[in-house]
Amino acid sequence: MRYGRWARLLPGFLRRWVMDFERRIDEAVGALAAGLPEGSRVLDAGAGETRHAGAFRRQRYVAVDLGVGDPGWDYSRLDCVADLAALPFRDGSFRGCLNIVTLEHVAEPQRVAAELLRILEPGGRLLLVVPAAWEIHQAPHDYYRYTRHGVEHLVRAAGGRVVRIEPMGGFFRLLSRRLFYGLNFVPALLVPLAALLVAPPALLLPLLDGLDRERALTLGYVCVAEKRS
Repeated sequence: MRYGRWARLLPGFLRRWVMDFERRIDEAVGALAAGLPEGSRVLDAGAGETRHAGAFRRQRYVAVDLGVGDPGWDYSRLDCVADLAALPFRDGSFRGCLNIVTLEHVAEPQRVAAELLRILEPGGRLLLVVPAAWEIHQAPHDYYRYTRHGVEHLVRAAGGRVVRIEPMGGFFRLLSRRLFYGLNFVPALLVPLAALLVAPPALLLPLLDGLDRERALTLGYVCVAEKRS
């Protein structure tokens, strides 16, 4: 999509403002890494192109993915190709696990959630990032969207405890993202003109996000959970 390609060309501070969803993910991944002991094993379940590997230089990072999501991705850096609903690891093999915008791509999320908790040692941390209001992507392997209550149910049913769950922005942040996304429908020759019309409101709308206190309409959720003892 044009949105992502163009946003990555922006200066750092503006890129973080425009791509707030991705910034929040990076912060959550960094916080998980900072809380894991040096040398501990961490599983990136649904690792794709292993973009989060650099956050876990102090740990033993293991990347697993089925490798069917995006045909343009390079899956060569995976440590293991496997179905997340049947992970080839023993119980309690990892201290940490992350599953970043992947749970919508599995046909049986309850089985996957159970596997992610199974491979964690007691007290081990799980980081889940799931979409709520999001376009279809990586079709046809795109099955679900989640509410905070759905995420909590999956974690608890799998034997985990929710430590915290937070929305990824509110209505105005969502609206900003959708305005930028609209540039994908504009003919290429008209994109510069459309961008001049879209960019000002799209950049300013997130300033109103504090008005949305409930944040019931959000791009997604970050959930930190741990395996019960």
